[in-house]
Amino acid sequence: MSNIVALTEAASIGLHSMVLIARSDEVLNVLKISEFIGSSKHHVAKIMQRLSKAGFVSSNRGPSGGFVLKRLPAEITLLNIFEAIEGPLSVQTCPMDRPVCPFGECLLGDLSLRVSGEIREYLAGRTLQDYL
Repeated sequence: MSNIVALTEAASIGLHSMVLIARSDEVLNVLKISEFIGSSKHHVAKIMQRLSKAGFVSSNRGPSGGFVLKRLPAEITLLNIFEAIEGPLSVQTCPMDRPVCPFGECLLGDLSLRVSGEIREYLAGRTLQDYL
C-alpha cells in the first residue's frame, strides 16, 4: 500500500532523535539513540552529523561522549530539523512538479497545495519544547 504523504527515514530519524535528546537528562550517543528508535547506528550517525553541522547539537567523543542540544528546545522547530536533513520544504501546487498540467487543471484540485502547506505549517508551529 502506498502513502500519499510519506516522511523519509532520514527525516524520521532526525525528528525522533532530537526529541529523544531534548527529553534526556544525560548525554546520548549514537548507539543509545539507534537502539531506542530502532534504526541503524550508521544511519543515525549520518543524520546526527547533519544536525551537528546545522548547529542544533554538539557532540563529544569518548566513552562518556554523545549529543546534547546547543539551543533551547523552544528555539528548535520540527521544520528546522526537517529542513536541516531534507532541504527546504516547498509548498507544492503540482504533485508531479509540472508548471502546466496536461489536463488543463490539476486532477487533484488544490489538494497538493493544501496538504503541503498544512504539513509545513504544522512542522513550523511545533518545537522540541512541545514534546517534553
